[in-house]
Amino acid sequence: MPVKIRLQRHGKKGKPFYWVVAADARAKRDGKFLEKLGIYNPNTNPATIELDIDSTVKWLQNGAQPTDTAKAILSYRGVLLKHHLLGGVRKGALTEEQAEEKFNTWVSEKEQAIADKVGGLDKVKADARVAALKAEKEVNEKRAAEAAAALLPEVPEGESAEAEVEAVEAAGEPEQVVEAADATPEAPATEEDKA
Repeated sequence: MPVKIRLQRHGKKGKPFYWVVAADARAKRDGKFLEKLGIYNPNTNPATIELDIDSTVKWLQNGAQPTDTAKAILSYRGVLLKHHLLGGVRKGALTEEQAEEKFNTWVSEKEQAIADKVGGLDKVKADARVAALKAEKEVNEKRAAEAAAALLPEVPEGESAEAEVEAVEAAGEPEQVVEAADATPEAPATEEDKA
């Protein structure tokens, strides 16, 4: 029975979520499997990958063939490296302690690289948030300036604010004169008017 290490799709439409499984190559994609080895979630950034490394290495040693995508995932988590190192132990090129030390060193470096990537993504998000806030403040200030300008009376070109004030004061004087003229009593009627 040919065994494949492959992905089994789960999750809703547009949001895939995969199980990494060891399954008979003749079984359906989402059908029966022999053992669940881990999960792969491509919806997060960076992608979430959790694997049982020892079980996966055991399947590889027993002849299971990973698909292309599964092979990339196994390589990313160091399963293929551990399988390679254990091959060196079987041949006598390494001791188990040396192989375990090399693998642990590689895993710690990989975890550090992933943590740096997450930190970089967080920094990019924070910078984008600050830039968006700054742009929003500029837009709000521009709107406030336009609203304030719309409330002020229009000044003809070439006139200063002082000229405008003088024009308003001068405009106020004739109104007072007109009011004063209306308030004057009528002149007494002359003798000719009486006749």
